[in-house]
Amino acid sequence: MRALFDVPAPAKLNLFLHVTGRRPDGYHLLESAFMLIDWHDTLHFEVRSDGQISREDIGAVLPADDLIVRAARALQAFADAAQGAHIVVEKRIPSQAGMGGGSSDAASCLLALNRLWRLRLPLATLAAIGLKLGADVPFFLRGHNAWVQGVGENLQPLEIPRARFLVVKPAQGLDTGSVFSHPSLTRDSETATISGFAADPFGFGRNDLQAAAQSLCPGVDDALQWLHGKGLKGRMTGSGSAVFAPMRQCADPVSSNVDWSDAPGDWQLRECMNLGVHPLMGWAPSDELSVGSV
Repeated sequence: MRALFDVPAPAKLNLFLHVTGRRPDGYHLLESAFMLIDWHDTLHFEVRSDGQISREDIGAVLPADDLIVRAARALQAFADAAQGAHIVVEKRIPSQAGMGGGSSDAASCLLALNRLWRLRLPLATLAAIGLKLGADVPFFLRGHNAWVQGVGENLQPLEIPRARFLVVKPAQGLDTGSVFSHPSLTRDSETATISGFAADPFGFGRNDLQAAAQSLCPGVDDALQWLHGKGLKGRMTGSGSAVFAPMRQCADPVSSNVDWSDAPGDWQLRECMNLGVHPLMGWAPSDELSVGSV
């Protein structure tokens, strides 16, 4: 029985997030810097000969038709694959956190099953399949930290200095749709430049969703105030509710020894290093000439 074990699906942080407009179809136009971090879920895959897709959860219980299952079925349908898969998920990335956990799981699923089923579909084809599942999925498939524009589909690789971050997820999560539909949301931020970001990558810009999220979820403000009390300048990632703060730039992952003893017991806290590239980089061929239509 063919199998792939210990397949990582890393989280991301939005170093900034500006909302620059809104399309006629209701989708918001964004500008952001997406950065991979070493907080990750782990997935395990075994081929099923009966063509069925099954999933087993270790830890947090996921919805029956979550993005992992949908990604597997979408790939199976596109490639007309006769094989199925049993997928075991060790969920560690918090949900409703703005850290891209579901999208990252879907991307790792596409990459793993493309290899396990021996489909040899190129990266561009997987990205096109992934975009139909969620706007962040192509980012995790492409594997680079990225300057992101549009609804999340326009990606330009970014080099980001190595640094350590303290990430805090309060107990309450946030629904992305509720944040984006909030009446106080700013939707007309000016377009930024990569050069401006590069001059101060960990202090540049703001998160335009943060004020709306704070009004919906008091835990966001509590976590930001807690970080401030530690001498750290926090910011929300994505649509929340997780917040983070850069701790110090460093060449190695030496702990900063921040005292967490006064943090509420139902918060999730973790010191994370950023990643230069996705750990599954190179798992799909990048030859654009063999791309099929989706």
